[in-house]
Amino acid sequence: MTLKSCCPTMPNSLLWAVDIFGRVYTLATAGQYWELCKDAHLEFKRVSAVKQCCWGIACDNQVYVYVCSSDVPIRHREETYENQRWNPVGGFCEKLMPSDRWQWSDVSGLKHQLLDSLVLPSPHWEWESDWYVDENFGGEPTEKGGWTYAMDFPATYTRDKKWNSCVRRRKWIRYRRYKSRDTWAKIPSHDDPKQLPDPFSDLSIGGWEITDEPVGRLSVWAVSLQGKVWYREDVCHPNPEGSSWSLVETPGEAVQISCGPYDLLWATLWEGQAMVREGIDRNNPKGSSWSIVEPPVPENGIMHVSVGVSVVWAVTKDRKVWFRRGVNSHNPCGTSWIEMVGEMMMVNVGLNDQVWGIGCDDRAVYFRQGVTPSELSGKTWKAIIANRENDRSHTGSSSSLLSAGCFFGDEVRGSGDSLAPSDTDTSSEADRPGLVSEYELSSGNSRPCPESSAVGSGAQGDSSEEEAALSANREGKAQVTAPAELPWTNIDLKETRKASAHSAACYAETTSLSSLGLFPMGLEEGYGADDHPLWAWVSGGGCTVETHTVLKWFTIQSGLSTSMQTLSLSITPAQTAAWRKQIFQQLTERTKRELENFRHYEQAVEQSVWVKTGTLQWWADWKPHKWIDVRVALEQFTGNDGTRDSILFIYYMFHEEKKYIHIFLNEVTVLVPVLNEAKHSFALYTPEKTKQRWPIRLAAATEQEMYDWLALLSTSCSESRRIQGRPSPQAIWSVTCKGDIFVSEPSADLEALTHPMPCDQMFWRQIGGHLRVVECNSHGVVWGIGYDHTAWVYTGGYGGGFFQGLASSTSNIYMQSDVKCVYIYENQRWNPVTGYTSRGLPTDRYMWSDVTGLQECTKANTKPPSLHWTWVSDWYIDFNISGGTDREGWQYASDFPSSYHGYKTMKDFVRRRRWARKCKLVTSGPWLEVAPISLWDVSIIPGCEEGSKDSIALWAISDKGDVLCRLGVSELNPAGSSWLHVGTDQPFISVSVGAFYQVWAVARDGSAFYRGSVSPKQPAGDCWYHIPSPPKQKLKQVSVGQTSVYALDENGNLWYRHGITPSYPQGSSWDHVSNNVRKVSIGPLDQVWVIANKVQGSHSLSCGTVCHRTGVQPREPKGQGWDYGIGG
Repeated sequence: MTLKSCCPTMPNSLLWAVDIFGRVYTLATAGQYWELCKDAHLEFKRVSAVKQCCWGIACDNQVYVYVCSSDVPIRHREETYENQRWNPVGGFCEKLMPSDRWQWSDVSGLKHQLLDSLVLPSPHWEWESDWYVDENFGGEPTEKGGWTYAMDFPATYTRDKKWNSCVRRRKWIRYRRYKSRDTWAKIPSHDDPKQLPDPFSDLSIGGWEITDEPVGRLSVWAVSLQGKVWYREDVCHPNPEGSSWSLVETPGEAVQISCGPYDLLWATLWEGQAMVREGIDRNNPKGSSWSIVEPPVPENGIMHVSVGVSVVWAVTKDRKVWFRRGVNSHNPCGTSWIEMVGEMMMVNVGLNDQVWGIGCDDRAVYFRQGVTPSELSGKTWKAIIANRENDRSHTGSSSSLLSAGCFFGDEVRGSGDSLAPSDTDTSSEADRPGLVSEYELSSGNSRPCPESSAVGSGAQGDSSEEEAALSANREGKAQVTAPAELPWTNIDLKETRKASAHSAACYAETTSLSSLGLFPMGLEEGYGADDHPLWAWVSGGGCTVETHTVLKWFTIQSGLSTSMQTLSLSITPAQTAAWRKQIFQQLTERTKRELENFRHYEQAVEQSVWVKTGTLQWWADWKPHKWIDVRVALEQFTGNDGTRDSILFIYYMFHEEKKYIHIFLNEVTVLVPVLNEAKHSFALYTPEKTKQRWPIRLAAATEQEMYDWLALLSTSCSESRRIQGRPSPQAIWSVTCKGDIFVSEPSADLEALTHPMPCDQMFWRQIGGHLRVVECNSHGVVWGIGYDHTAWVYTGGYGGGFFQGLASSTSNIYMQSDVKCVYIYENQRWNPVTGYTSRGLPTDRYMWSDVTGLQECTKANTKPPSLHWTWVSDWYIDFNISGGTDREGWQYASDFPSSYHGYKTMKDFVRRRRWARKCKLVTSGPWLEVAPISLWDVSIIPGCEEGSKDSIALWAISDKGDVLCRLGVSELNPAGSSWLHVGTDQPFISVSVGAFYQVWAVARDGSAFYRGSVSPKQPAGDCWYHIPSPPKQKLKQVSVGQTSVYALDENGNLWYRHGITPSYPQGSSWDHVSNNVRKVSIGPLDQVWVIANKVQGSHSLSCGTVCHRTGVQPREPKGQGWDYGIGG
């Protein structure tokens, strides 16, 4: 559990495409228009995109990269070392022994590396500053000058000079920044002129899922005009251009290549075959060998191929589309081909194995609908009919569009011939009413037509009509466009298409209305030669389309002005909430006025009783503890004054005697679902049960029944305490280890000097959504971070998830998704005969287990955390584990359990490696995604002065360790406007902003930093001040209040920063407060809240307990003791 006191919902990714004139366009998943790439003076042949960048081959046969802009800059740290040796005469000097390293060298000392020798790799970089000495060593400040000392080269260096320190060195640092963003940057070539690759004809990028190190690593593959395959070395986030091209030997001349996000790589050969790269892994991203795959039909070889995570699509020379069955990491070649309906120029597989294509006849971009993990081939093709950005100025008014639609509906043939001549598009008479009716609906509503309308009008014909149209296309009798109305199916039987070919004659050869469908122009505008965009290439490698994603690509946009279309976007959720609140207050006042004259009448009904019963299981209080079947009844009373109270009865059998226990719901402090794979259970806490650390646990037969009871009991508890609606700005927010979000309304008695309210009496209610971290302030601004590092902002609603009806607000509830990893461990013991084996000693842990070794966890029996989670990946070896691993992912130790390391020694008799598998949760809650930067930590200033017009300070740490400052955050705009990057010398892991704009942070090496001169006028401050850590401790989190600063180290020790004053905000020393702490949060009045690891109760020991520090006063800032609350 973590705790804190006080746009569209999908990522706006891009689909890239190139038209036949070489112009590059992008289409956002949340957008409705193709936008021309900013750098429009270049013409391209083809592009290959991922989320953060796009590579392309221009018409000059040169390779370019387009790195998308971001609030976080791309920085690379150059470093070199200055080495000196001690001389008896002059002390340390630059004169070294002949066997020593260079005076200026790299960290190993083997490479001569002067300051002037490190230059910018290309014109697309610039220096941030001059060279300077790094005065930080292992999280501790060095002496002035930054020197570290050792007995000799190489050896263990220390920051303290000793009597035997004969050598010393210091590190010089200089940062360079990549400046060519949102523009096409030419890839420099520093290769040997004799080995320079000839002009490229195709390229593909992928491989970002192979390894996490280095950050943002990509595999860039290319094919030259001579049929050679090349690989770009060292492409990653800090080096988006890579370093050099290396030649990869092939069994034949390649034509085209495709690289997936994992280890799939296919290429086509001139002979029509495909070759598959095998042996690609994190240690060898270029692979080891090629395998040949024969084309589906010998007489028509493979012309184009595209791969994803576990799919391969291909286009043969007769333009037919094929799907490869049985493709996965263990069998990259697959098993057999399946022919799909449709004819395409090319296809492209993007994220989540979604598929796009370019139509053979109309050159339109098609999207494959219905692609899911269970049905990778999808169901139907649907054309994307989004307008281009520069076509908005040509759209007429809504009234003219309406009249245009009616006019074309009455006289299609004549009007089409005169206004929209086209030699590529035709339509049947049967298609026209559907198109006109859809067009009138869009125009009449004066807003974009909903997707359901487009689907409804496009799904009128049956499958025989669809395939008849396809047959007509192939035979040249008629060309059916209206791309949005062409739902090709995946019924991949040739006989079906041949049998339905005779029906093609029913399609008349008339001029089509598809140009009207693609570009809704008024009658006063004529159609030019380029009105129908003809596409040559499409790339979806950076386009995220989820199952629940609602796309606006398939509806015709009427002639709304840009201001009209963006009007709704300018109304923030906070403004909507304020408007609703005002109406609610007015209705409340009106009700009071109308009821005032009837107060003397007696109540018609004095009270009412409502009862719900059911069958559950209860974890018995007596030993041996076990689940027993019980009957439960919830009785709810409504009093004369309208107040409600409820009692929950649990009836059970004890030694064949009927007994019961009862719980008053106004005494219940929290209801929380329990993370348990075996039972659908939840826990019910009261103050007494919290003291015992022994809640009432109930289990239902199904997960839905459990959530029904949870929602009902939670609503009844809130009604008993008269708590409804959204939380107050002063609320305390927390997150459980399961990701559930809870909020509590604090009482003034919590901080009373005498007889404060016990922490275990606080009432917590659940808010919909799923988060790993939550952060709030006293102005009602709340941010959260998911397990997948996605940032979310609170919208002001309440409910969502399993809360329905009156228990949830009707607005400000949005879809929310989260992805987390499930880990299991493979354990082995060394055998003198066979080496490491899966047969351990009888006293050993399970050979497949959890991290503790106490639970057996195999790949087959390990399930997602609950039924709401679904697997989205296969099992893979996780190399990112503390202590490091070897090339195969193993960690070694002397025995189980022990300290693990990533290399084998003579004393290591056991080893383990961690396997991971990703699962995904889709839920709902009052949260909106803040794109596009992934975050690790976030902090909001506790409070500002009343009436202040300054924006609310919000700082964050990205998942890469960059420090960010959010601009434009306010009560009306809690999401803010943009990120401001704050430069650091190393990655950070924690940040906290307190009152008076005090900003503290913790670096990855465990050292603390204070940011100076932060103010509303200078939101990012000016410089970092290094704060020494507590002796022999590495910090991992910091929290700042009004005048107090607390920090938490890796061993669970809580520290208080002593000596902080306005004139000396860095403080003087660290004072130990407590141990056994997991998380700390300081409130706006220096209230101290922590999550404790272990708290002893009268019945059991609990983990993850909310604790409140008592006795905190100005003269006693560290407090006096702990008050234990909910958790465990």
